[in-house]
Amino acid sequence: MSKVVLITGGSSGIGKAIGEFLHQKGYTVYGTSRNPSKYEGMVPFSLLELDVTKKTTISETIAAIIASEGRIDVLINNAGVGITGPVEETPTEEIRKAFETNFYGPLEVMKAVLPQMRKQKNGLIINITSIAGYMGLPYRGIYSATKAALEITAEAYRMELQPFGIQMTNVAPGDFATNIASGRYHAPVIEESPYRKAYSETLTMMNEHVSDGQDPIEMAKAIHNIIETKHPKVHYRVGSSLQKLSIFLKKVLSDKRYEKMLMKHYKLK
Repeated sequence: MSKVVLITGGSSGIGKAIGEFLHQKGYTVYGTSRNPSKYEGMVPFSLLELDVTKKTTISETIAAIIASEGRIDVLINNAGVGITGPVEETPTEEIRKAFETNFYGPLEVMKAVLPQMRKQKNGLIINITSIAGYMGLPYRGIYSATKAALEITAEAYRMELQPFGIQMTNVAPGDFATNIASGRYHAPVIEESPYRKAYSETLTMMNEHVSDGQDPIEMAKAIHNIIETKHPKVHYRVGSSLQKLSIFLKKVLSDKRYEKMLMKHYKLK
């Protein structure tokens, strides 16, 4: 019997790549989107309506999958939004929206699938976080914070779930060639802002990194390997060697030296 996989944010980018790859491998895949009708015929798997910021759509969609399949074996918390801007100039309402999607949303989806996984006495939850969640990046501080919150919460959650036979892991991708930049909230570049020049240049650099990023199929392969692993690790990182090296350097360098390295990279000093 093929495993039943639920992927939030499965209509494009990394989520779509994961869904297509797992479908090819014989899994029963359900992806979700806030507007699935927009993507009709564009993915080879079922695409259902689900907005991670709306509890009703979460409960209804998960109930429908369980009614149809009788189980959910794997949840991939992939839905997320980008946000950039000087922390001082980022509207508080936009900060809240980012946390609603990137942090509170995944928690609500987990709450909805856990009763079924406990009933099955098994299940796997994979949270797609970000290498940006391992460090505070200039002009991406809020995004880094949302992903860091999910990483740390999942560390605790993982231990709480082990007695029930449910496993959890975090997968932190680096830059991948997706459309995330087009859907990202950008705090406006204000002409009279003291951050104008630095933020504008950093924004251009960030968009170039995404455009030049790796093929999302590499994330799909990594997720497939994790699903097939008997005892997944607490954390996985998928990205360029330089991006993964940045996590290692944060562990071994002094805070100030690491900060100087980041500022040089972003040409802030």
